[in-house]
Amino acid sequence: MKTPPAHLDSPAGTPAARLSARGLTLAYDDHTVVDSLDLDVVENTVTCVVGPNGCGKSTLLRALGRLMRPRAGSVELDGRDIHRVPTRSVAQVLGILPQQPTAPDGLTVGDLVARGRHPAQKWYRQWAAEDRTVVQGALERTGLAELADTPLQELSGGQRQRAWISMVLAQGTDLLLLDEPTTFLDLVHQIDVLDLVRDLNRSGGRTVVMVLHDLNLAARYADTVVVMRSGTVLACGPPAEVFTPELLREAFDLEAVVTADPVSGGPLIVPVGRAGGGA
Repeated sequence: MKTPPAHLDSPAGTPAARLSARGLTLAYDDHTVVDSLDLDVVENTVTCVVGPNGCGKSTLLRALGRLMRPRAGSVELDGRDIHRVPTRSVAQVLGILPQQPTAPDGLTVGDLVARGRHPAQKWYRQWAAEDRTVVQGALERTGLAELADTPLQELSGGQRQRAWISMVLAQGTDLLLLDEPTTFLDLVHQIDVLDLVRDLNRSGGRTVVMVLHDLNLAARYADTVVVMRSGTVLACGPPAEVFTPELLREAFDLEAVVTADPVSGGPLIVPVGRAGGGA
């Protein structure tokens, strides 16, 4: 199954793409990781990028976030080559949370979130009442207002991840890139973080792209699923259309039954065994 991604010349009435890749090729030295990839991220949606380990998911997200220059092709932010847009201008529109962010020892939640205001500040206005209001709003949105004075190392894994998301929110951007935001979290905290992401999209108007490993969580929380393998996009579309037994076999070498999720009504993937192997 191969479904080409939607492009900017979509039919009238289709939301415009905020972030696009055109013929994107990414490489580390002589090793090509992503090859001639096309992708559109549609405004006001949640897009989940999935695929086997080493397929280029995180590398793609780095390029979409302007953290990596393409070997060929381009990334476009609101129709402009992202590398031709000033760094501060990009940071005022796009927030990115890497897979394993780090912070200095002793840093409190409030201090971390306040760092998100740096792109909005100028040499003649370093901190203002508006910044305090935005930081407080980000803390409240993520349920961390009462923990503002708590050092990060004293938080649970789920709370710490929400603190990092709160920092990205404090940037005031409406486009968020999250690289495996549920890594190392137990299932309860995974759901907690993804519920927050969905709320930011539905009630906050954020456009979100996130890399996930869990296919069933991607199926439940994504409007669009992008399935990668070996640096290319195999399929892109709504989870119910993308997650088929044929696609799972092609992308993951996985034999699985796809049935209806009793909670969401979307697809639920039940693994049977590796392709060519037993159950």
